[in-house]
Amino acid sequence: MPEPSDGSLLRRFRVGEQDAATRLYLRYAQRLHGLARKQSGQDLQTRLDPEDIVQSVFRTFFRRAKEGHYEVPDGEELWKLFLVIGLHKIRDAAVYHRAARRDVSRTTGMADGGTSGHDRASTNAEAEATLRMVIDDILLQLSASQRDIVVRRLQGSQVSEIADETKRSRRTVERTLQKFRDLLRTQIGAEAMEEESL
Repeated sequence: MPEPSDGSLLRRFRVGEQDAATRLYLRYAQRLHGLARKQSGQDLQTRLDPEDIVQSVFRTFFRRAKEGHYEVPDGEELWKLFLVIGLHKIRDAAVYHRAARRDVSRTTGMADGGTSGHDRASTNAEAEATLRMVIDDILLQLSASQRDIVVRRLQGSQVSEIADETKRSRRTVERTLQKFRDLLRTQIGAEAMEEESL
């Protein structure tokens, strides 16, 4: 018997087949473990357990999959999605652990106790990187035509231009962009709640 595709396992998981969840875990857990070990860096290896990252990735994935957030086109794998979620988890863990070790003189200003320009820039860069990861995660949930519309909008195209270039009605373009905005709000809210529960 050929191995079932990721899409098949995802559909089986959604109808309650726990064996499908186990097979997805076994298919990707080792790769995620290697990713976490490789990306954690020397300074975090004693504080960051790769297995914790793997478990956190699968908790997030299975929760969202059960809610119907992910689709896998025929012939595609879930690895890209696991990679995005994994990198996001590793980044969050690294920020948390490094903040706990940060010297007070590096995080306070000289006189007023404010945050230094370097730390503000670092925080902004981290926030931007997180937003990019969340957007990448959402784009994986959309169809190819929907992704095309959203990417064009993110690149600065107007709705009328997107409608002309993609041969879609303005209404279709607006509905797609609204769906993206709704998913973005939902996912940012889910990430915030998850971080609060840590």
